[in-house]
Parts: sequence; C-alpha cells; structure tokens
Amino acid sequence: MSDTDELEDSSAPLIEHLAELRTRLIHSLIAFIVGMAICFTVWNPIFNFLTQPLCQARDAMGDDCGLIMIKLQEGFFVAVSISLLGGLMLSFPYISYQMWRFVAPGLYKSEQGAFLPFLIASPFMFFLGAAFAFYVVTPMAFDFFLGFQQPGTLTGDTEVGQTVAGIAFQGSAQEYLKLTIKFIVAFGICFQLPVLLTLMGQAGLVSAVGLGGMRKYAVVGILVLAAVVTPPDVITQIILFVVVYGLYEISIFLVRRVERRRDARLRAEGYFDDEEDLPDDPDRKE
Repeated sequence: MSDTDELEDSSAPLIEHLAELRTRLIHSLIAFIVGMAICFTVWNPIFNFLTQPLCQARDAMGDDCGLIMIKLQEGFFVAVSISLLGGLMLSFPYISYQMWRFVAPGLYKSEQGAFLPFLIASPFMFFLGAAFAFYVVTPMAFDFFLGFQQPGTLTGDTEVGQTVAGIAFQGSAQEYLKLTIKFIVAFGICFQLPVLLTLMGQAGLVSAVGLGGMRKYAVVGILVLAAVVTPPDVITQIILFVVVYGLYEISIFLVRRVERRRDARLRAEGYFDDEEDLPDDPDRKE
C-alpha cells in the first residue's frame, strides 16, 4: 500500500466524524430555532411571568407595576430576547441528547455509564440555579433597589418651605429584562460547578485534596465572580458568594466519593495492595 493510500485511509474516519458532528450541530440548531419560534409566539405571557418579582415588590409599596419603552424598537427586542432565552431552555435537553449521540460511540460501556448521569444532571442543575435566582434572589434585589425611591415633599413651613425632589422608578422594559436574564443565566451557570468538578474528578483531572488546598484561592475567585456577574449591591453579591462557595464544598465531597469508588474498584482489580497505596487526604475518614 502506498503512502497516499494510507493517508486516505487515515483521513476517512476524521471526515466521517466531521460529517457526524455537522449533522448533530444542524439538528441542534433546528431545535433551537423551533424553540425560539414557539417562545416568540407566546412572549407576552413569558414576559408577564418574568415581571412577577418586580410587580410583587412594587405592589407591596403601593405602586403601579408599569414598565416603559424608551426606544421605539424596544418592544421588539424584548420579544427577541425572551425568544432567545426560551428557545435555548426548550432545546437544551435535545441539544444535550445530540451531544450524547456524538460522544457515546467513542466511549466504553463503563465510560458511558459514568458520563450519562452528568449529562442528565447538567440541565437539572441549570434549571435549579435559574429557579433559585428567580424566586429567591431577584425579589430581594428588587426590594433593595426600589428602596431608594422617595416621594416629592414640601419640608418646613408651606410659605418658606423647600421642595424635595421625588425619586420614582420608571423602568425600561428592555433593561429590566436584561437584568432578570443576567440573574437567571449567572446562577444557572454557577450551579454547574458541582457537575463540572465531579466530572473532572471522574476523569482524574482534579482531586479532593487539590480542591481542598485551593479553598483560599476559590474564595477570592468567587468574590470576583460575584462582583462581576451581579449588580453592585452587597446583598446579591453575598448571596451568590455563599451559594457558589457552598457548591464548591459540595463538589469536594462529590469528588471524594468518586475517588473512593475508583480506589475500591482498582483495589478489587489488584492495583492497590493496601490503604498505604492510596493518596493522602486530610479530609478522608478512616
């Protein structure tokens, strides 16, 4: 066989993989477009649902829940933003399935059994983080922001008194939606931390000992993350820090469990003779 023939034979599997990847990407894109189209037709009810935290906060203050359009095209872009977010959330399970169909043929049965739970846990944790942001974080944040309103008043005697300018919220629909989506996406992504670190621990890329030794750096990184992805109010930043650091500690626990199962399997296969062969872990229970 000539060198040219060998080169053609070796490139054939690569071309097949690229064709398979293209097919999966096209299917995922179609699913995303279909999800967008569905959400675009019902963007008004979705918008009404997303404004519930604001409306509840304003209703508690006796104010009307009204948002304004500053620009003529703002209503259209609100509908487009809702369609993008809703389309992604609707199509995400199908996109995950397409990713699984592409990756699974190259994995052993044991690897498939190890990878599949993480593929299922990822969208679950994203929706859990999004729900936590929507039902817990945004009401507290909006109460905090709206607390800076003040009514216009006349101080002192009416003849020589001084008028105090009122501060009233007249929010832009697009800006409100942008802030709400930022909360939802940020917490949804942060809730992926246990899934990501546990998967990396399964692959041997990180260890419980290493993650435990990186706690002080993790604290600094989480503080920076909280300052970047949340508005500049201390309450929201503290909530995000506490949640993400708690997820980091949960990740260490999950990685340690993965390591114990892997150590037990290797010991059963004869790779470990006794406990002395195991890596030192100060948090490992005897």
